Amino acid sequence: MEDIGYAQRMVETNETKRPLVKHINRAQMAWSTVDVEQLIDRDHQARVIWELVGGLDLSRFYDAIKSTEEKGGCPAHSPQLLISLWVYALTLGINSAREIERRCQWDPGFRWLTGLEVVNYHTLSDFRVEKKKEADELFTQLLAVLSSEGLVNLEQVTLDGTKIQVQASGKSFHREKTLQEHLQLARQRVKELEEEERGEGSQRVAKAQERARREKQERLELALKELEKVREQKKEEEDRKEARVSSSDPEARIMKQSGGGFAPSYNTQISTDTVQGIIVDVEVTQAGNDYDQLLPAMERIKERMGKLPQQVVVDSGFVSRENVEGMAKEKVDLLGALADDAGKAKRDGTRFGADQFQYDTTEDRYVCPAGKHLSYEGKQRKDGRTYYKYKARVQDCQNCVLRSQCCPKNKKHGRSVVRSKESAAMIAFRRKMESEEARAQYRIRGPMAEFRNCWIKSKLGLWTFHVRGLVRAQAEALWVCFTHNLQQWMRVRRQKIGLNPA
Repeated sequence: MEDIGYAQRMVETNETKRPLVKHINRAQMAWSTVDVEQLIDRDHQARVIWELVGGLDLSRFYDAIKSTEEKGGCPAHSPQLLISLWVYALTLGINSAREIERRCQWDPGFRWLTGLEVVNYHTLSDFRVEKKKEADELFTQLLAVLSSEGLVNLEQVTLDGTKIQVQASGKSFHREKTLQEHLQLARQRVKELEEEERGEGSQRVAKAQERARREKQERLELALKELEKVREQKKEEEDRKEARVSSSDPEARIMKQSGGGFAPSYNTQISTDTVQGIIVDVEVTQAGNDYDQLLPAMERIKERMGKLPQQVVVDSGFVSRENVEGMAKEKVDLLGALADDAGKAKRDGTRFGADQFQYDTTEDRYVCPAGKHLSYEGKQRKDGRTYYKYKARVQDCQNCVLRSQCCPKNKKHGRSVVRSKESAAMIAFRRKMESEEARAQYRIRGPMAEFRNCWIKSKLGLWTFHVRGLVRAQAEALWVCFTHNLQQWMRVRRQKIGLNPA
């Protein structure tokens, strides 16, 4: 039975009983009095953020303001306000400048910060991406404050990379021919817009359209430059011809995701001090892997903090000969996961192992169980080892009675054996990682490094970069990590207050 409402049912059942209810009038306007200080509690997060941000040196931000009291001009929004708005928004998982503008109209925390004013989303968006240098210095300044309070000491640092997707789809990746065609159309459209006569009423819209077309043209020109970089990394001619880049975010690269599959992304490297989980460095890169990121990260930390970490903990993606030897040279204790070499050697249990081949030191060759010789083929250096390869003749293996036990899957090649020789630094590193002490220290990597990646994505909303381009993505990552560190600072302050209320 359809619910027709309590009042109507009463009318239908008993005409003499008519309940009296207050009428809701939504077709009205009303003035209201607001006590701004009473909008939020005394210990509200917005107040704490305003206080902490105000305690930092923001002079670089203020120096960039062109209008002055002497010369006049349009008053600018306070940098302390813009920083506080972004930090407060990020703590709520808000990364959109438009959403911050909307929140300024009704959310008590935002209304208290702005004093009931509404900050335009263009102002917020431009501030986030245009103040990258200032944000970097502010990030370093906060680290200095945290170090002075004992929250950072660089005794142990973890480094981990996480792939963060960009505002571009896989369909935006094109070959050179398509990019050239799109660029030609964009240039033609920009020229047409410049030549069009525009009326007074449509000037603003026309300028916005022209600006959008110019930005698209610039992205396509950048895409062709990035295409050349991608081609240089390809070894095969066929791969170079098939190289593609995105027309909407040319600097992005297709990267393998942790959950499986591939997507346009940037590789974000995050270094974390293990005392209180403070992020001491963040860098956004185009690299698909982590091998080349360890040494540059150490240089950045040294530049920020004035010294190198005593110990760095990484996963297997960072462990290479260059990194191990580089850390040994800098006297930084490196802890990292190693691949299971024994497991690699036993992938095929049906074939003879390398230990069943005898090495002839005088002739520099191997002798197989059937008495055939394996001659030296060449060497290769990889991951801290020098690999020497020895190979038998095809004829010897094809007619061998032990072929089914030695190399049953070899159809066109003879059996090969590899002898390896490691550098002194790699030998010491492997010996160290076999110790129980090193393994125990390594276990902190997951809870510390991977937790940071999870936090900035799930709590601060950085599942996807909300800006385009490598430089702007770096700016967004800096603000997110600055917010993370400010949150950690607030957490420690609350703990101290709880332990000692006085």
